[in-house]
Amino acid sequence: MSGAVRLDKLLANMGYGSRREIQALARLGAVTLDGKPLSKADERIKLSPDLPERMLVDGRPLDPLPGVALMMHKPVGVTCSHKEAGELVYGLLPSRWRMRDPALSTVGRLDKETSGLLLLTDDGDLLHRIISPKRHVAKRYVATLARPLRGDERAIFAAGDLMLEGEEKPLAPAALEPLSDTVARLTITEGRYHQVRRMFAAVGNHVEGLHRDRIGGLDLPADLEPGRYRIMGEADLAAIFA
Repeated sequence: MSGAVRLDKLLANMGYGSRREIQALARLGAVTLDGKPLSKADERIKLSPDLPERMLVDGRPLDPLPGVALMMHKPVGVTCSHKEAGELVYGLLPSRWRMRDPALSTVGRLDKETSGLLLLTDDGDLLHRIISPKRHVAKRYVATLARPLRGDERAIFAAGDLMLEGEEKPLAPAALEPLSDTVARLTITEGRYHQVRRMFAAVGNHVEGLHRDRIGGLDLPADLEPGRYRIMGEADLAAIFA
C-alpha cells in the first residue's frame, strides 16, 4: 500500500464521521500518529501497512485500511444482504464499518439457513478473483440430510451431466464424501442459486442442515465462533488459491 491522502478524507471514508466531524476530532487532539496529535485535518497521511498500529483515533487503534479482507463464521438465521429484513451479516461488524467507502461486500453469499465460512472484502479485484468461474475456486459444504444416502450420489455428482430443474446447462463435476448415512461433504466449483440443496433434491433427498467449512484451501478456523470474524493475512489469502 502506498500513496498519501488527507486525514479527513481517510477517516471519513473509513466511517469515522463526516469531514466536518473529523476536523473537530483533529482540533481536539483526538487523532495521533506515532504519539503526536494531528491537529490539521488537511494533513496528508502516507498510507502504509503499519498505519493502524501507529495511528490512534479517540485512543483506539485505527481500523484496517482499505483493501481489507475478513473471514467470518456466519451463523444460521443471518442474511448476506445490505437491505433485507432481519439480522444481516453486516450487523455483526462494528457499526462504522458499514459506512466505509469503498464498501465491504460479501464474496458470494450463503443463504439464511446456511452457516459457515464467509469472506468479506472492499477489494473488488480480490472479490472477482475468488468468484470468477475461470478460477474454479472450490467450496466445501457439510450437508445433513433428511434421508439416508442411496449410494449412487457420488457417481451422479461426479459425472458432470447433472441438470438442475429449470436450467439448461449441466453442473460441473462435484465431489461427494459420505461421512455417515445422512451426513456428507460436497465440494463444488460453481455457485449457482441454492446449488447444494438443489443437487440433493435432484437425487431425491432434502438438506436439513448446511455448513460451509472451506473455500479453496482456506478452512474455517476451529476457534472462530459463530458470529465472529477476523482480518485475513497474506497466508489466508494465499490459501484460497492454493
